[in-house]
Amino acid sequence: MSAVPHPRTPQAPPQSSRRSLAIALLFGALGAALALLAGGQTWSEGFSPAAQGAQPLAAKGQDVTGLPAALAVVGLAALVAVFAVRRSGRALVAALLALSGAAAVLTSVLGGSDSGALEAEAAKATGLTGAGVEHVTHTAWPWVSAAGGVLLLLAGLLALRYGRHWPAMSGRYERGGRPVPSRTRRAPDPDRPEEMWKALDRGEDPTGEDDTR
Repeated sequence: MSAVPHPRTPQAPPQSSRRSLAIALLFGALGAALALLAGGQTWSEGFSPAAQGAQPLAAKGQDVTGLPAALAVVGLAALVAVFAVRRSGRALVAALLALSGAAAVLTSVLGGSDSGALEAEAAKATGLTGAGVEHVTHTAWPWVSAAGGVLLLLAGLLALRYGRHWPAMSGRYERGGRPVPSRTRRAPDPDRPEEMWKALDRGEDPTGEDDTR
């Protein structure tokens, strides 16, 4: 006699999904913070030759390019949105998070070697269009911004790999229109005055006695 196969029980989420959730949250928050912080710091420095001598110049990250900071905000919003959607929507949001991080890395690296912001500062300082800039140096802040983009990229990759096991925000109704079970209501107390009046209105005997003999 052949044994009856038992229905296959669904597998529980792997233990690694819990670690991936914590790591993704940490990477996403830290990456966005680094990119936003780096955007307000000095990325490049130099000197502009003038009649009264060389004039020092400095350009902040937001003057060079505002894209890394903007992409960090998009990535942070996508990280939060991962928990508000499910299935294919979660995969799309996770992909957006990863793309935001990759774009933040690219724009930070390109901005780290850009001198256009310094030339604009030289034009403001001297009042001459096309004023030259000498002894241009670049700080490490563009690479800090790029590191933030890398962390956002890693958070997006973790969301793509393990996001289907992560919890979602609870709602009033489940998918398919089925209501979430609510608290059970207590049965009405027949000894309460309002319940007795309701029974009389329905033509019932509130004392519970049987009038039929």
